[in-house]
Amino acid sequence: MPGRRLLLKSVGGLVATAGLPAWAQEGDTIPLWPGTPPDGPGPAGPEKVSAKGSVTQVLQPRLRVYRPAQPIGRAMLVVAGGGYAHIECGHESTPAARWLQTQGVVAFELVYRLPGEGWAQPLVPLQDGQRAMRLIRARAAQFGVDAARIGVLGFSAGAHLAGMTAAAPDAGRYTPVDAADAVSARPDFAALVYPVLTMLPPFDHTHARRELLGARPTAAQGAALSVETLVTPATPPTFLAQAVDDPVSPVDNSLRMFAALRQARVPAALHLFTAGQHGWGLGPPGSEVAAWPGLFKTWAAQGGWLPPA
Repeated sequence: MPGRRLLLKSVGGLVATAGLPAWAQEGDTIPLWPGTPPDGPGPAGPEKVSAKGSVTQVLQPRLRVYRPAQPIGRAMLVVAGGGYAHIECGHESTPAARWLQTQGVVAFELVYRLPGEGWAQPLVPLQDGQRAMRLIRARAAQFGVDAARIGVLGFSAGAHLAGMTAAAPDAGRYTPVDAADAVSARPDFAALVYPVLTMLPPFDHTHARRELLGARPTAAQGAALSVETLVTPATPPTFLAQAVDDPVSPVDNSLRMFAALRQARVPAALHLFTAGQHGWGLGPPGSEVAAWPGLFKTWAAQGGWLPPA
């Protein structure tokens, strides 16, 4: 299983394992589920990782831990996109987790299951998102993290997973498996970057919608998985960033979400860039979209979710 070994080794040199409990020792990786994940059997073949770090065939979802040298008592769950057909760890979640690590944040990179890989139902990535937040919060003290200062950062379809976790943290997506499932799955703040959020027309022509709902979902099915329709006053404060010329996820995803947040009186920030298209991760150096990490850091500090710089 060379692909899986490559994936685990890619994190190994980044964070020290000294002092970590036994469950976090192996490759700085935390399995999401004790034993077999729910709604199996899942993919038949071994996990695959492309040369650029795109992951498929995920049988054992997990968190990859990035511990900072000078921790500030904050944590974030980081979720890459890929249209729910693959996971763009190499371009999105891994660089973002490393950046957060340099900011003193304990970053937990999520490697989640994909709907079209042999699972009994398509919402398995949403199960993994809930379970990941609960594990991080349940074990916050072991990582020196304030359990009331845990955020989520998602890109593209990963922002949909992050947004669904934030807006519907109490949805009963799986049968509880241990004490961690009694802990809240609600993140304390969220950052959604070039997000896929709506599954409703006319902005539903995305790969993520097809993977989750098929070719012809009903209006009720689309609404149930549209993050903006699930916003309530209990939704965590949210940061949105997207390029107006995004050809994959229309900018209306962010506009609809921001409008829903405003209506619910949830603190929110919306940053629109004139150019950048889709899939820029941290943003090419010197580009307009490369400003988003600094904007997010300032917003999070002003809200009290990250300490002032």
